[in-house]
Amino acid sequence: MIDKFLSYKLSLSAILIAVVVFSACQNTSRKEKTVVGQATEEKHDDLKEILAQNKLTVLAENSANSYFIYRGQKMGLEYEILKEFARSLGVKLEVKIVKNLDNIINELNDGKGDIIACNFTVTKERRKQIDFSKTFMRTSQVLIQRKPEEWRKMRRKEWKSELITDPVQLAQKTVHVWKNSSYYERLTNLQNELGDTIFLEPLDGDIIPEDVIEMVDKGFIDYTVTDKNVALINQRFYPNIDASLELSVKQKIAFGLRKGSPLLRKKLDNWLDKFLKTATYKYIKHKYLNMSRFSGKSKGNYSSINGNDISQYDDLIKKYANQAGWDWRLLASLIYQESKFRLHQESWAGAYGLMQFMPSVGPSYGVYPDSPPEIQIKGGVKKLRDDIKAWKSIPDSIQCIKFTLATYNAGLGHVLDAQRLAKKNGKDPLVWDDNVETYIKLLSQPKYYHDPVCYYGYLRGSETYNYVREIFIRYNEYKTAFELES
Repeated sequence: MIDKFLSYKLSLSAILIAVVVFSACQNTSRKEKTVVGQATEEKHDDLKEILAQNKLTVLAENSANSYFIYRGQKMGLEYEILKEFARSLGVKLEVKIVKNLDNIINELNDGKGDIIACNFTVTKERRKQIDFSKTFMRTSQVLIQRKPEEWRKMRRKEWKSELITDPVQLAQKTVHVWKNSSYYERLTNLQNELGDTIFLEPLDGDIIPEDVIEMVDKGFIDYTVTDKNVALINQRFYPNIDASLELSVKQKIAFGLRKGSPLLRKKLDNWLDKFLKTATYKYIKHKYLNMSRFSGKSKGNYSSINGNDISQYDDLIKKYANQAGWDWRLLASLIYQESKFRLHQESWAGAYGLMQFMPSVGPSYGVYPDSPPEIQIKGGVKKLRDDIKAWKSIPDSIQCIKFTLATYNAGLGHVLDAQRLAKKNGKDPLVWDDNVETYIKLLSQPKYYHDPVCYYGYLRGSETYNYVREIFIRYNEYKTAFELES
């Protein structure tokens, strides 16, 4: 089944939201530099050197729990915690995305960074190699399994009865799990407790939990194990998974540090002791882990409004769509995609309003969370007009609009990366459909976002791919139901 997933993703590291690289254990008490050609690579030591360099370097995986970029803004639960810590030190925070969790401890000990942030469980074996900060979260391991087909049409009690609800039911089942993880250790111990066999299929460290969760969701494998906090975040993207069965007691999640950095560890521990009691920390946890607000995009009807009105904002949409030279029904479809016409909609990532501006972008267009509908739509259209300037050379007007929509969603840099990949691989870089859209989707895979022609890194490209397609599907439906002009 994994071979099928390889075909589906073109790589087993599919949705790879990231990971972290290290090598060679090395503890030193002084700052070192390794010269490679003309480049100089800094070796990191303890707190004194960090303050002198004015930089704290974090080795992170590219995931919602650790670190990622959304519309140009740096985010992630652990990133936001460490951003506050760096601010308290008065230093800049630098994040290094690394590629293989199997090597993470060696990378830290080799001085490539100061702190590990990758949802790291504290274990005895890891303690032999590195130190850990004060625990900032406790979470249990959970079984990831797929809900039955047609589960949405069933009562909860009915589809729950078809799932594994007791660890004993894992006997004679096959579970795919990272071989160097605490999950693998737990399943090995569980076998002994059950007195029966669980068939463990070990996975390498470049296939992170999010990848394996997608395999379960898509039906390529049946079971995996991950931490509950990771499962909660990913249920937003994969509603077909169930993560209700806990397989372990609460385990400690902490930041990893070199044994040669005692002052940094002491400083971080003292800071965490106070920070974990603050409203800021509670908000960060709520933002990333409270899933009650994040049920996922609806796959049902696009609008429940009947008659000739798509929304209560139709007059404004028509006014500003006309200024941009757009069909108002296309603009309405975009706004529905962004906010479902909810004026005060706020996404889990902090985007706000009808046009879902990020806080770092909205003020540039005069749009704030409390701006009235007209200002929000006017500002959104102004940004679309700015975005479309990059694609004026595209001769086909529909293709030009699709490039513009992708830019609005993912940012210009990622779309340019996809365009360069398309050209490199013999596709037409001026055509979105089945050409550039193919490569925007592949930007979730290291093989592609590490290509020399790409400068902007990882993107959950399937979201942008679906974003453009869904807007046009809805637009075509609107064209059959609503008049072009009122």
